[in-house]
Amino acid sequence: MLNILYEDNHLIAVFKPVGVLVQADKGGEKCLMDEIKDYLKKKYNKTGNVFLGLLHRLDRPVAGIVLFAKTSKGASRLSEQFRDHKVNKIYHALVIGKPKKSRGILINYLIKNEQKNKVKVFDKEVSGSQRAELEYEVIKTNDKNSILKIILKTGRSHQIRSQLAHLDCPIVGDIKYGAPEPLPDKSIALVATEISFRTATGDDLKTIKIDIPFNI
Repeated sequence: MLNILYEDNHLIAVFKPVGVLVQADKGGEKCLMDEIKDYLKKKYNKTGNVFLGLLHRLDRPVAGIVLFAKTSKGASRLSEQFRDHKVNKIYHALVIGKPKKSRGILINYLIKNEQKNKVKVFDKEVSGSQRAELEYEVIKTNDKNSILKIILKTGRSHQIRSQLAHLDCPIVGDIKYGAPEPLPDKSIALVATEISFRTATGDDLKTIKIDIPFNI
């Protein structure tokens, strides 16, 4: 069942569950975009192809808010906001350990190995690397884990996962980046909990939030 968090004439935001692909891959299994297109087809009684613009992604084991464009105008306006870093994206993660500083800004340089689908993190710029920046704050901590609030400044592949692992605080369940064991549902403890953007028309500021699913 599709969980719609926001919808207007140009945009739609939905909750992506763990294990669901945002966009179809070579495997051909049903993805979130397919589900939304089916919903729009039924809602508006469309007979042909339904337009749906992909604006950003979440990794398969990550849950949270994903925003799509229902029209080319929405896609153009929001893509521009994403490019200009005017869309504010907040995540929460349950990590192993505790960062040395209770808040900070991480700036690293990432290179993705496409064959292994894994990112390598560097402290300084190297040939072929992409700059990655995020801001974090420790919200809660105990002897084993910490809950971090993360404000994403750049949207690189596996950015949060790899940068937190480089900080010696891998995300719970993320065995690809240093967690000792997987979670039962193969998720990782990272959720996109908030997104803020300007509407495609009217320029109103919209903020969509979901509850933080972790507690320690």
